[in-house]
Amino acid sequence: MNIVISGASGLVGTALQQRLRNEGHTVVSLARRAPKNENESEWNPSSGEVDNNVLSAADAVINLSGAGIGDRRWTQTYRRTLLESRTATTSLLAASLAKLSSDGKQRSLLNASAIGIYGDRGDDTVDEASEHGSGFLADICLDWEAATSPAESAGVRVVHLRTGIVMSKNGGVLKKLLPLFKLGLGGRLGSGRQWQSWISIDDEVGAICHLLTSDLHGPVNLTSPNPVTNREFTASLGKAVRRPTLFSVPGFAPKLLVGSEFAEQLLLTGQRVLPTKLEESGYVFAHSTLDEALAALL
Repeated sequence: MNIVISGASGLVGTALQQRLRNEGHTVVSLARRAPKNENESEWNPSSGEVDNNVLSAADAVINLSGAGIGDRRWTQTYRRTLLESRTATTSLLAASLAKLSSDGKQRSLLNASAIGIYGDRGDDTVDEASEHGSGFLADICLDWEAATSPAESAGVRVVHLRTGIVMSKNGGVLKKLLPLFKLGLGGRLGSGRQWQSWISIDDEVGAICHLLTSDLHGPVNLTSPNPVTNREFTASLGKAVRRPTLFSVPGFAPKLLVGSEFAEQLLLTGQRVLPTKLEESGYVFAHSTLDEALAALL
């Protein structure tokens, strides 16, 4: 297949590119600078510039663009950045693919999203049939997914990749936590009862590859079938690195460090998400439990 990827330099994009090329696919990554080689194409979402010849040749476009949710405090300026870095890229790609649809070629748009769309659900389990929640993250995800509507209306198969916590030692949450846990300083956050829906980097990439040739459309949860509480997550990571997890971080501490709303929506609340559509489509997880994933990663 001919595949175009935006956000290709991120944690998921880097691993995804490697796998796709290893499987013999042609991959072109969109870059916001002059191309370094024939595998890159320059684009500028802010000014609406993208090479339609590159998109025309594509069988599928995978959009993983977006500023890091947990990279910094949610000031008003950074809140705009978080939203616009997602909606501007998605709108440009969706509109461009819609214009190309008149050539009769069937294309797919696999567009990043997140399980934050479900909001804080306590102990309730949710899947793709569940309603969206409330809060800043849920609102971002709603606008993010809505930005694909031009492509959907034009007949492009659109998949919303509602991703959970991606487990990789090369980045994300696990890379930040490992040094603390290896020193024996790991511990639960707040009550530890909040649910964490995670997925290994191998399954994140594997699921996206699976969806390239699937007929699924709409929201698809990219999470393990076995979410865990923060208390269980803490115990599993401590066991994986053979260190005790005696500490606990009181709920007010992360609020002081990163801000109340940030802490509430990212650290102290969660979602118990099931990948119903992914499993029903025949995808088999490489790592269905957290212990399996951590053993493979570490």
